[in-house]
Amino acid sequence: MRQRLGRLKPRSLRARLVLGATLLATSAVLLCQAAGLALLHTWLTDQVDGRLSRFQPVAQLERDVVDGRTTAGESGRNNALPSDYRVYFYDSDGRRLPRSLSGDEGGAGPRLPWSESALGLRNGRPVTLAATDGESTWRVIARPGADGTRVVVALPLNEVENATVRMLWFSLAVGVAVAVGVVLFGSLVVRVGLRPLAGVERTARRIADGELELCVPDQHVVTEVGHLSRALNTMLDRLRTALHRAEASEQRLRHFLADAGHELRTPLTSLQGFAELLVQEPEMSPERRHEAQQLIVRNAERMSRLVDSLSQLAKLGDVPAMQWQPVDLLSLAADSIAAVAVQYPDRSIGLGALADTEGDAHEAELDVVDALGDPHQLTQILSNLLTNACVHTPTGTHVRVRVGTLRIRPNGQGTDGGGRTSVNPPLAAGTLACAVEVADDGTGLAGSDARRVFERFYRAGSAQRAAAGSGLGLAIASSAAEANGGRLELDTWPGEGCTFRLLLPNRPTAASTAHRDGRTPPLLSATAAGVSG
Repeated sequence: MRQRLGRLKPRSLRARLVLGATLLATSAVLLCQAAGLALLHTWLTDQVDGRLSRFQPVAQLERDVVDGRTTAGESGRNNALPSDYRVYFYDSDGRRLPRSLSGDEGGAGPRLPWSESALGLRNGRPVTLAATDGESTWRVIARPGADGTRVVVALPLNEVENATVRMLWFSLAVGVAVAVGVVLFGSLVVRVGLRPLAGVERTARRIADGELELCVPDQHVVTEVGHLSRALNTMLDRLRTALHRAEASEQRLRHFLADAGHELRTPLTSLQGFAELLVQEPEMSPERRHEAQQLIVRNAERMSRLVDSLSQLAKLGDVPAMQWQPVDLLSLAADSIAAVAVQYPDRSIGLGALADTEGDAHEAELDVVDALGDPHQLTQILSNLLTNACVHTPTGTHVRVRVGTLRIRPNGQGTDGGGRTSVNPPLAAGTLACAVEVADDGTGLAGSDARRVFERFYRAGSAQRAAAGSGLGLAIASSAAEANGGRLELDTWPGEGCTFRLLLPNRPTAASTAHRDGRTPPLLSATAAGVSG
């Protein structure tokens, strides 16, 4: 049974709307017609009851019938009565008299019992009784007569029933006409009303078939279809963005694996070649053997550093920095400068204060800057930046390290734009940030190189590729900065050098303020002075 009902159920929304509107309209019309029909039947019956209540048979005729003397003919017809009335009498003993008065030619009358006790009529209250032929009905009323008799007056309800039947057929005809009209005009109205939704459906099908760049037409602003179109367009935009990100991520992963394989293949090839050389030439001179062994050790160290860098990148991308500690960025910068200066003694590296150029105009003083982060990762960031500045700039280039605090402002430091490049999200405007800048006055970078300088394995300039390392230093530094809740950015212009800036949101720390007396610690002063040129 349920399966049959399911097959009869309309499949489309248009058919459901038309069917629902047809049922509602037809039901409303039939309900109104039924109420009118009941009101008409009641009104006509009340008219008959009024006629019964106002009718009074002629007293002489009543006495004649009761006494057995009647002027009526054999049929009981009496011209003194209206044509549709019937009058019956019960004597004082409760028996119905065989003679009656009628104004018509006879025919079927109301079905009255012969005993008054079985009559069940109350004086002055009309009731409906069936006819003797069982096809029609009569309206009868009883009233007391002369000498203890009772008089029953009856009127046929043929006119009432005929009018009611005609009204019933008229109501059914109107209901059918309304249903047909609603189906025809309702289909047209629903089709026109659902035309925007049909357009959305066609566009959605095309999008499902692979045309992902399409948008749902949004021309009906204040309708439900308009709201649906905007919601679908928003969803499609997010879906396209997610797909593009997934494609870009997959492409970056492919490049990453290709670059990693290429970087690992070079030292592995060297290791294999020199190892085979040692095995194939056992009579090799000690000088050549020592040279081959040194090259094997050097390539093994290079491959080890590359694997460590890849492992560190994976860890930074999976988990944030866990060792949150108060860090003095000024001391950290001085220690990093001292360590790098040992490796590059011919470089001039200076340490100074960072002034908030968009703040109050006064000369910045070198002071302790406390930040919250992982000391090991922050040290690695500064070491990578300093090493990068020493390796990628010509000999004689001056490198400056500045430490201080600044306020993040719209389109300023810590945000995107204006020749500034970063892979980390910008900081919110108004944030007070602890900053460390590593700047050089070298040749700078072109815009195309600056936009890719934080990518893994990317090295600006193909001629310097062999001497530029693995290309993971800045990628590691930017990942570590984001893991510490900060941002690493680059400001550069061709011919004006590069400025790498590490920004960490200033968080309350429990660090000691013993050095905030306006003087630089002795060890820090000596370190900075020893490496400044």
